[in-house]
Amino acid sequence: MARAKTLRIAVGSALLGAASLGAFGLATASAQPAAATQPAAAAGAPQRDLTVLPPVPKTYQPKKTPWGEPDFRGTWPIDHLGGLPLQRTPEQGNRVFLTDQEFAEREARMERSRNAAETETKANKLGMGNWVEMTGAGRRTSLLVAPANGRLPALTAEGQRRHDTGRSSWVKDQTFDWVSDFDSWDRCISRGFPASMLPFRYNNGIRIFQAPGVVVIDLEMIHDSRIIRTDGKPPRPSKVKTWMGDSRGHWEGNTLVIETDNIQTGASPLNMATIGAPPNNVLAMSDQAKVIERLTMTSPDTIIYEMTFSDPVMWTAPWTVRLDWQRNEKYDFFEYACHEGNVQIRNYITASRAQRAKDAAAAAAPAKK
Repeated sequence: MARAKTLRIAVGSALLGAASLGAFGLATASAQPAAATQPAAAAGAPQRDLTVLPPVPKTYQPKKTPWGEPDFRGTWPIDHLGGLPLQRTPEQGNRVFLTDQEFAEREARMERSRNAAETETKANKLGMGNWVEMTGAGRRTSLLVAPANGRLPALTAEGQRRHDTGRSSWVKDQTFDWVSDFDSWDRCISRGFPASMLPFRYNNGIRIFQAPGVVVIDLEMIHDSRIIRTDGKPPRPSKVKTWMGDSRGHWEGNTLVIETDNIQTGASPLNMATIGAPPNNVLAMSDQAKVIERLTMTSPDTIIYEMTFSDPVMWTAPWTVRLDWQRNEKYDFFEYACHEGNVQIRNYITASRAQRAKDAAAAAAPAKK
């Protein structure tokens, strides 16, 4: 039986970062849903080519909203993908799926971790098992499906420069003097886009609301809501930027296609707490970043989500992820009790300044003697 979700009282990722870097393997006691598009073979039958990702099925006809659009309304959490890495290992090459042995080993690890919350609760302890909500990983090798090797393309020279000079609480031994020394997630402003659409260790809730001319994607993490206009009106002026960007949607048959630009710079397009993402949360984004998403309902309870990110200033090539969403109307959203101006940022600055003053005094003491 799945445990009840615990209330998240967030104090910025700075505090979380130091406490939970070793928690990537933990999960809740929830049972794992069946993984979509798995290359399962009958006993004794030859296994199919593990390098081939099946195309998105287009045969399912979803029910319609009262105004005639495919009805995607519902709750689509991605906690069942929390254990799936963003990138595959170099050794896995172009393999989209795990071998039978690799999948069995992954499932054994996941099964051991799924009981972490229940074990802690019975022992009257609070640890990462009661924080991390990753109920599975499926059989895919990576969230990334392009480039073909399932790994991020290289940064441009400018992208590498901005990465190397980035500031975030995740950077080891960094000092803090002002809010600009933290990223937008540290400051509880936003996890950013498109990072907010990828799995994290907790608060993986996604809900879709629809009305004539608009689709809303509601995110549990940092109380963000994406407003996607489907009314055909022109894009906003380029100078009008928001953390979630300016999103325009249209229907291609039963697929919702969303184009997003005008994304406020300052947030990383990938968060390091998505397993397999680059470290330190200092990937930069330029004002030329664009995102194209495709949402296709493939059964009453499944949506295939595809997202392509491009930013020619920062990356040498675009990259694409694909996620198999599963409906779960029993999933509850809980408050993410974090806000800009949270005292944790001030505490980090005060503590950093105090430590440097102490170190300077200690260094000066021998000279005085």
